[in-house]
Amino acid sequence: MMLIFAKAAYDAGKYFGLTYDEIIAYGAVGFLFFGAFAPLAAHLSDKISRSFLMIVYHFGIGLSSILAAAATNLWLFAMSLSLIGIFAAIYHPVGITMLLSKNKNNGVRMGINGVFGNMGVAAAPLITGLILFYGNWRLCFLLPGLFCLFYGLKFLSALSIEPSGKINSKVNSSQPFAKNWHRALSSIALSTLSAGFIFGAMTFIIPRYFETYLSNISTSVAVTGLLAGIVYATASFAQIFVGKMIDKFSPKLILLIISVGQILFIYFSSILENWSLFFMTLFAMAFVFGQVPINDIILSRYIPDKKRAKILSIKYVLNLSAGASVLPICSLMMQNGFEMRQIFSMMSFMAVLILLAALLLPKQLEEERLDLNTS
Repeated sequence: MMLIFAKAAYDAGKYFGLTYDEIIAYGAVGFLFFGAFAPLAAHLSDKISRSFLMIVYHFGIGLSSILAAAATNLWLFAMSLSLIGIFAAIYHPVGITMLLSKNKNNGVRMGINGVFGNMGVAAAPLITGLILFYGNWRLCFLLPGLFCLFYGLKFLSALSIEPSGKINSKVNSSQPFAKNWHRALSSIALSTLSAGFIFGAMTFIIPRYFETYLSNISTSVAVTGLLAGIVYATASFAQIFVGKMIDKFSPKLILLIISVGQILFIYFSSILENWSLFFMTLFAMAFVFGQVPINDIILSRYIPDKKRAKILSIKYVLNLSAGASVLPICSLMMQNGFEMRQIFSMMSFMAVLILLAALLLPKQLEEERLDLNTS
C-alpha cells in the first residue's frame, strides 16, 4: 500500500501539474510517519491489545487509500498519503512482536513472514502498472483500498482479541537483557539506518529505473511494472534461505556476506542496461531483502519479550525515517542534474556501513541467547 504511490506518482503528478521529481516529494511525509508513529503503536499495543491494533491497521490504511483516490487537490492527496503512513506504522512494532513472542525457529518464521511482506512489494508495481494501463491513478488507490476493507473484515472474524495485560502476564517480566546488548543495539542502529535508505530507494526507484534503462526491452508501464514485480517476488525468497542460515550460523557471518553482496551488485546495477541490468538488479534485491530478518532475529536474542515492542518501534523509526529521506533526497538530486544511476552508486557506498555494523556486532554464545532461554 505504501508503494502504490511509487508507480502511480508520475500519472498523479501530471494530473496535479507537477513533474515526477516534484510530485515524489509530497509522499515523503507518509514515509516519515511510517516510522515516526511506530512508538505510539507499540505503546498502544501494550496498553490495549496487539490484536486490536492490527484490526485498526487494516481499516485505517484502506480508508486512507480510498481518500487518496478521491483527492481533488494536491494537499488533500498529500494528507491521504500521510494517513496511509500513519496506519501502516502499526504493523512492524505490533505484528513483528507477535511473531517473535513464540521464541522458536524465529529465523525461518521471520523469513517466511518477510517473503509475504515482499510479495506486497512485488505486487505494488505489477498491480499498479496494470491498473494504470487499463485505468488511471485514482483506481490505483481505490481498488486496493477496498480490498483492505474487505480483508480487514476477514481478519476481524479470524481473531480473538486478547487484552495486552493477559499477553504480558505470560512473559517473564524479570528476564534480563543478554550480555553485550548495548553493542548489539549499536550494530542494529547502524545497519538499520543504512539498510532503511537502501531498501526504500531500491523499492521506490526500480519501477521508474526500469522504464528508463530497459528501453530496448519495453517502455510500457505494464511490462516494466511486471519486470519490477518479478524482481521483487523472486528476490524475496532469499529471506527464507537467510532465515534458515541464521538459525544455523552466526548472524555476524551472515550479515558480513549480505553487506558485501549489496556493495557489489548494487554498484553493477548502476552501470548496466536492459537484460544485464534486470538480472543484476535481481541479485541486488536478493541481498537487500535477505537482510530484512537479520536485525529482528538479533534483537530477539538480546532483548526480552516485554521490551521488544518498544525497541522494535525505535528500530523502525530509524529504519523507516531513513527510508522516508529517499524521496526528498532523490527529488533534490534529480532536480540538480543527477541521474538515477548516481543514486544507485550512492546506495552501493552506503552498504559499506552495513559491513561496519557486521564487524561491530558481538559474537554471542548459544547459551547467552534469550530466544533459547525464555519460558
